[in-house]
Amino acid sequence: MAAPMAWRRLGYPALAPALCCVFNRISDKCFRMRDRRRRLFQFIQTPFSSSWKPFPSSLYSLSSLLLLAPLLAEAEPVTPPATSSRPSVEGLPPRFRWLAEHAPAFRVPGAQVRVLHSPAEFYQVMKARIKTAKSRVVMASLYLGTGPLEQELVDCLQEALERSQDTTGTSGLCVSILLDYTRGSRGTNNSRSILLPLLRRFPQQTRVALYHTPDLRGLLRLLVPERFNETIGVQHIKVYLFDDSLIISGANLSDSYFTNRQDRYVLLEDCHQVADFFAELVSAVSDVSLQLGPDDSVRMEEGMVHPYKGDRAQFSSSSRCRIMEVVDTARLHQRDADSAAHGDTWVFPLVQMKPLGIQLDEEATVRLLTEAGRDATVYLTSGYFNLTRAYMRLVLATRADYHILMASPEVNGFFGAKGVAGAIPAAYVHLAQQFYNQVCQRSQQHRVRLQEYHRQDWTFHAKGLWYYLRGSDRPCLTLIGSPNFGYRSVHRDLEAQVAIVTENEGLQAQLQQEQETLYQRSTEVSSSTFKHPDRRVKLWVKLVTPFIKNFF
Repeated sequence: MAAPMAWRRLGYPALAPALCCVFNRISDKCFRMRDRRRRLFQFIQTPFSSSWKPFPSSLYSLSSLLLLAPLLAEAEPVTPPATSSRPSVEGLPPRFRWLAEHAPAFRVPGAQVRVLHSPAEFYQVMKARIKTAKSRVVMASLYLGTGPLEQELVDCLQEALERSQDTTGTSGLCVSILLDYTRGSRGTNNSRSILLPLLRRFPQQTRVALYHTPDLRGLLRLLVPERFNETIGVQHIKVYLFDDSLIISGANLSDSYFTNRQDRYVLLEDCHQVADFFAELVSAVSDVSLQLGPDDSVRMEEGMVHPYKGDRAQFSSSSRCRIMEVVDTARLHQRDADSAAHGDTWVFPLVQMKPLGIQLDEEATVRLLTEAGRDATVYLTSGYFNLTRAYMRLVLATRADYHILMASPEVNGFFGAKGVAGAIPAAYVHLAQQFYNQVCQRSQQHRVRLQEYHRQDWTFHAKGLWYYLRGSDRPCLTLIGSPNFGYRSVHRDLEAQVAIVTENEGLQAQLQQEQETLYQRSTEVSSSTFKHPDRRVKLWVKLVTPFIKNFF
């Protein structure tokens, strides 16, 4: 999730400790019921005018919290489904063949996969690829910023569309952009406004879709203020595709992600099957999203269920069918392509959209962590360290060695924010200390190590993991994409990442360099870390954190 947010508008005075306990108990029961009966559960349906205020403003925050109760509790960990017949993935190392049970498998040459290392390189590669695109540009992100660098990116799209026009005025290039509705509509100068000139000039070649979570509806949509509303759920997939090449990343399309906000980025060049899959995935999500018009209006595609005016269960069911059609079709095509495919690297797209009943990434991550034994070392990183209970239990219970990299307070995206938002880094410190205490209580310090990333004038947003086997100094698997391994990623947002399994020594060396470069800027966490003055957490932050941690 992009940071910082105006958390100060949330009514923290209502979060007295006694009230928190009551809400948490109610929330636990409600969420378990929702998880068991996902397709039957419906939120309040009645839409209201955004200008009508049925309650005094002083009651808005408390009312919002009551409505949010079913969303607050941690759900039980998922149990991967048993599979009767395992798909054949010829040449894939036996240890990871189970991945084909959870996702399509694409075999590619490792030489066509390149790790990008900096925000500047990420930005320059995107601009260069847009300028040379012939048939399609597909971009999925949380939002598009409105500064000079973002405008330059939009200008590149316009120039590419202009160049692709023939003498009849038609263009062979199509541009498709998927963003989140709440984040992309924030304020008056926003993602929508910067893209409107493109839509007006090239209405037949440009599509802008704005995904709206079905969980933000009725009274909840009316009462939760702008900026805070995106905590209910967002479109969080980060994919940037140019013809048959694509970048998988966790970075958004905003100036800090192009300059001094560290993330991860992998470029897959001329991998048309992988590119086709993600183009279809983005298209499917766009189909169930609001369509932005040249006049800044939004509408649903004909025959599609509205995300917050329509029936909640019908929207989730129809959206799941549309998106899983892409996954299932890719699996069918994979069977035909297996015998003809060549390469030393396998790419598994992992999709997580729990509000729509899709949890492929969660199932694969749980199994990967479960099967990590003594012969494995896992380097795991997250810009927002807030592991789900299920992932936390697996890290603490399995026998693999873990090196977990997280943001130090000063490189947290919320650091220095005004008001209550400035306390969010302290909330992450509190969560990290709780986890570290559990590690110590189990005497696991030799096996599970926490490390903090430091870099002056930078922020940290990298996420994913690298998987090493004993006897090798290079990783054989990596996860890279948008998930943060936290509650939001698993339960609220639309996420996608890829598991890349490779035997290509050159690619393994790139991944090793990426991992080492990030960890070289870190220091190991110890008990003394939390005794430093800048790690002191105020009492009210400790009291509030258990209540709000599922929102960030």
